[in-house]
Amino acid sequence: MYFAPLVKAPMLHYRLAMSLKKHFALPVLIFCAASVASADTIQLKDKAAVTGKILAEKPDALVVDVGYTVLVVPRNAVTKISKANDILAPTTPAVSPLLNVAPEFYYANALASPARDVSSLVKQIGEAVVQVRTPEGLGSGFFINADGYLITNFHVIEGETEISVEVYRQTDGQLDRETYKQVKIIAINKFHDLALLKIDDKNAPKFKYIMLGSSDALNVGDPVFAIGSPLGLERTVTQGILSTKTRELEGELYLQTSTQINPGNSGGPLFNLAGEVVGVTNMKITFGEGLGFAIPVELVKNFLDHRDAFAYAADNPNNPYRYLEPPSRTKHKVDEK
Repeated sequence: MYFAPLVKAPMLHYRLAMSLKKHFALPVLIFCAASVASADTIQLKDKAAVTGKILAEKPDALVVDVGYTVLVVPRNAVTKISKANDILAPTTPAVSPLLNVAPEFYYANALASPARDVSSLVKQIGEAVVQVRTPEGLGSGFFINADGYLITNFHVIEGETEISVEVYRQTDGQLDRETYKQVKIIAINKFHDLALLKIDDKNAPKFKYIMLGSSDALNVGDPVFAIGSPLGLERTVTQGILSTKTRELEGELYLQTSTQINPGNSGGPLFNLAGEVVGVTNMKITFGEGLGFAIPVELVKNFLDHRDAFAYAADNPNNPYRYLEPPSRTKHKVDEK
């Protein structure tokens, strides 16, 4: 069987925070919410809310200034975050609401979102899915933030120096294509087949982007769909189910899906029915149909969180790692007797 890539505080503050963290006292939170106006709003379970200034957003908690004290709100108690300066513009995610895990770089939702129909999702997500072209072939990709950073497969851009990205924008109900040729390789992970690119065109606008979901939250049999350009057929949407979450191939675990994956889909997103990325499509079995594979989104998050460790080195484009020189060894003289 042959598997092939698809393309080339003061004590009072501390006690209050710890009390919230351990016992989650809703009456206290509701009272605090009424004391601050024109600020961020954190929706909680049981229809409670906290209103204040978000000072820090950590993977497991939010730090919120409610005016006279600081609260630590556990992430697992939050259902939605509404910020005072949020603007519904092209710079917002293609699908929302979301939990902002890494506001400076990418967005992820740790909570289950309601399912929607594929047709309406595609209309929202369409602008965030792109084509990645090189002299040797065509792949797909998707934006993770408004500043032009996008994910694709490593094998799509491996060994290439001329990379262009084709972006589709909705105008009067139609998708118009725009090509950007100033594309920079930011980081690569050859072993997980991931690459982080950035559009560097001076006049590039802000881009629509997609939030990342969780492949861990998927169940076998759940519907999924892909958007890409298989065999050069632009903007193709295919749908299927998740066949298994733990298909082992060459020492790595992949998501297996019945969604049709073909050359040109490489680097494109695999979505759940909430419009969140749960995987990055990268290969199929050549002698069969409905046997496609995707890199779990948890690996993508790890790649992005540690992108400095995978920084692209221009002098060695095939090496996704940079190593420090080993310390010099102390030479001991042995007296001969």
